[in-house]
Amino acid sequence: MRAVVQRVRDASVSVEGLIQGKIAGGLLVYLGVAQGDSEADARYLAEKIPCLRIFEDPQGKMNRSVRDTGGGLLVVSQFTLLGDARKGRRPSYSAAAESTLAQDLYEYFIARIREQGLCCESGIFQTHMEVRSINDGPVTLLLDSRKGF
Repeated sequence: MRAVVQRVRDASVSVEGLIQGKIAGGLLVYLGVAQGDSEADARYLAEKIPCLRIFEDPQGKMNRSVRDTGGGLLVVSQFTLLGDARKGRRPSYSAAAESTLAQDLYEYFIARIREQGLCCESGIFQTHMEVRSINDGPVTLLLDSRKGF
């Protein structure tokens, strides 16, 4: 399972012009599910992401987590994170999980975040979405549950 995590001042996701999820500040998380991923992969990222110390403390050091700041998370499914563009010009998405598994793990990930008492908004799985955000920093991290990078 892969995630792109961005520290944002605000973010929203819309489907057909209607806002489905919105946060005033916190983390925008793009989540991609790979073939062979399991609930263990989702748990790993759901435990790691809220604890990432990427928000500034009063001394200006990145020493606080979204949990510490009281911010929210906006989670957007994105199978293209599993795209392989090493060969040719059209990325291959063969490493992405089939949609039923991907949706189950996407929803499981969101449930694990919410169980921690954090505000977690989301997009609608397998729809065309428009995501708007104001990156803060910018701070962007790439995470992989298999620790491939």
